[in-house]
Amino acid sequence: MPRPGHRHAAASLPWDVARELAHAASAALAPRSLPLSAADGTTLATPLVSPGAVPPVDRSAMDGYAVRGEGPWQVVGTILAGSGVVAELQDGQAYAIVTGGSVPAGTTGVLQDELAVLSGDELLGTVVAGQHIRLAGEECAAGEVLLPAGVRIDPSVLGLAAAVGLDRLTVIPKPRVAAFVTGDELVQRGASGPGQVRDAIGPMLPGLIERAGATCTTVTHLNDSRQELLDAIAGCEADVILVSGSSATGPADHLRAGLTALGAELVIDGVACRPGHPQALARFDDGRLVIGLPGNPFAALTAFLTLGVAALHRLRGLPLPTLPVAPIPGGLAGHPTSTRLVPVRVTPEGAVPVGHAGSAMLRGAAAADALAIIEPGPTTAIAARLLSLDPGATPWTF
Repeated sequence: MPRPGHRHAAASLPWDVARELAHAASAALAPRSLPLSAADGTTLATPLVSPGAVPPVDRSAMDGYAVRGEGPWQVVGTILAGSGVVAELQDGQAYAIVTGGSVPAGTTGVLQDELAVLSGDELLGTVVAGQHIRLAGEECAAGEVLLPAGVRIDPSVLGLAAAVGLDRLTVIPKPRVAAFVTGDELVQRGASGPGQVRDAIGPMLPGLIERAGATCTTVTHLNDSRQELLDAIAGCEADVILVSGSSATGPADHLRAGLTALGAELVIDGVACRPGHPQALARFDDGRLVIGLPGNPFAALTAFLTLGVAALHRLRGLPLPTLPVAPIPGGLAGHPTSTRLVPVRVTPEGAVPVGHAGSAMLRGAAAADALAIIEPGPTTAIAARLLSLDPGATPWTF
């Protein structure tokens, strides 16, 4: 018989299936037009197209002199970066010019300052045709697609958008995530005492949410009250609602019954993994998702990385992340029926277990870089996929 307060593992979904279902449980959020200052971390909803050529005119790539023909040249003026169009150069003429300045028509090349010899107004040096000139349209032509839809917007993308003259981008915005941490036994300050447990999940969730590309709107602590939980969920307008500590089947676990009472569809009801098997995911008709996280801290972390990250990627218009494979020196034993999630440190030799992997422990996760995904079965895994403990990190390659 299953233990009281725990969902029977045989009724739970395989870990990979649960992750895929979490990604498929929703659709990307509706696109919005945002100023560049608010677009970092969002996803391009439409291709990034240059409205004009960049650069729009031929420009100097160096501080120096725009010259025509072979030297020596007579310096007849100066072109600053903000100068307008300058009259065409004649043979034997030169203009002093700064980086980014528009080169006059007829320019053979730009003689950089370090190689120029100036005697009065006479300039000496050697120039190769086209030297140090950024040609009009060199970076892109008008109407050219620079990036496809689905690209995550980072500072370099914002810089590119500004460089081609855009002030706004059409993006899939960051999902809004609210978290409710339940438990009469939890304390938020100081050490725990008899009958008390220091809340470790509440301080952990905002960083996880932000690193997963979403916005944490609130972390609220609730008592073990069904009505209090129902009211909190019903009144929450976030795209994703995280509930920790009420996802099992004990007398203080009200999430599943509460979701049924509110009319939500339970998409995932337990995952065959250790730790974290009581996790759940439900969906409302309006598209809001509720993810149930176990009350033990490491189990809650594994559940967020399993269901939360997958769901948030879909809401952001991104595919389910592919997990890299790493060798495991010494190997790791599998569980007979459940996927094991084991904290490991990533080294040049592979993924090395760090220990302290109990469902209530965060010591192992804090010392680790990733979770090794050990498939169920009696064999010892000598390689495993890696689930990064930082949802925003670039995957490793081996």
